[in-house]
Amino acid sequence: MEIRPILSTLMRHKTAASLIVLEIALTCAIICNALFMIGARISQISETSGLAENEMVRVQLVPIGDDKDSEAQTRSDLAMLRQLPGVKAATTVNQVPFVNSSWNSGVRLSPDQQNTTLNATTYMAEEQFLDAFGLKLVAGRNFTPDEYQSFEVLNSADTSARVPSAILTRAMAERLFPGEDALGKSIYVWGNEPIRIVGIVEHLVRPSMQGGPSAREHSLIFPVTVTYNLGGNYVIRTSPERRAEVLAAASEALRGNGPKRIILEDNTKTFSELRQEFYQQQRSMAWLLGIVCIGLLLITALGIVGLASFWVQQRTKQIGVRRALGATKGQILRYFQTENFLLASIGIVLGMLMAFGINQFLMSQYELPRLPLYYLPAGALALWLLGQIAVFGPARRAASVSPAIATRSV
Repeated sequence: MEIRPILSTLMRHKTAASLIVLEIALTCAIICNALFMIGARISQISETSGLAENEMVRVQLVPIGDDKDSEAQTRSDLAMLRQLPGVKAATTVNQVPFVNSSWNSGVRLSPDQQNTTLNATTYMAEEQFLDAFGLKLVAGRNFTPDEYQSFEVLNSADTSARVPSAILTRAMAERLFPGEDALGKSIYVWGNEPIRIVGIVEHLVRPSMQGGPSAREHSLIFPVTVTYNLGGNYVIRTSPERRAEVLAAASEALRGNGPKRIILEDNTKTFSELRQEFYQQQRSMAWLLGIVCIGLLLITALGIVGLASFWVQQRTKQIGVRRALGATKGQILRYFQTENFLLASIGIVLGMLMAFGINQFLMSQYELPRLPLYYLPAGALALWLLGQIAVFGPARRAASVSPAIATRSV
């Protein structure tokens, strides 16, 4: 089909054509970035945590007043929890995943290093930590009994106390020692004493989103035992079908064991519930962006339909003349589809440039990653298809114009 007559017609309707091009360009730019952000949020929601989430429950409590013998009380609590029917493992820990606060420390590779290599979250673990969390060791070993240190001792005036070893996630080990085996190497976290890496776990997410998606697994585990009043977290692993039963039994048992303590009911729940609540904002944002995309596509489609219908009405006699001169219905239909394709192509090219500019702004303001290039052709294809579908109705009406129209007076 000749493109020149189509371009000539569009030049006579510059304002209307420009408005459609601008609408398509804005839609393309916003759609590409919105789809990218939706994809990023879906990836976060479906991320692998490394935990046996469907087997875990958390009880959080706080003491009333100052418990002078919290260490002995913690040992008593753990012994009691591990005896409950259905309990596979139980541990106390300073923090748990899927909350919005965390313990973080800078990690260095040498004692005289001025700036930290990365910031990692620190889990303080006792002997059943790996079992209770369901973590998978992919290299090295678990801590030995002689490596465990009390947080109270480490936090005291005893200068000889130190953390002897650590277990890292695979992602963190690869970040610290790219292309090397991290086992046996040392890191420096709390002070200038070396901490030897003795194990690597496959996955373990941070409690919060600090550091963004790229730092989700910058997690390290120390053989440091904490008491129940440091964070107040008891984590219990059971079978999936017994979680509610074990959670209720553990809460009741802790209330009756030792000094008066308050169970924080809002924070005492299964890890599946913790995860569900943690990603609620991400899910809401993904839905909101999806609605925005649908709304923009609908508005763009209506704009294309409106403009095409207007042009068909304005060119009715011209179409009739072409039909009288031998133009087929298929040729008239292709004319309007080609016209729309040209407008959409110009708008898409401008939209891709705008999408890149919007992404650069979001990167500088909100630390978003760079927009992958494959989102651009995906957005372009969607808008081309949308344009062809939207213009099809008006184009069919144009193709059905009778040649007799050419003989009517205006």
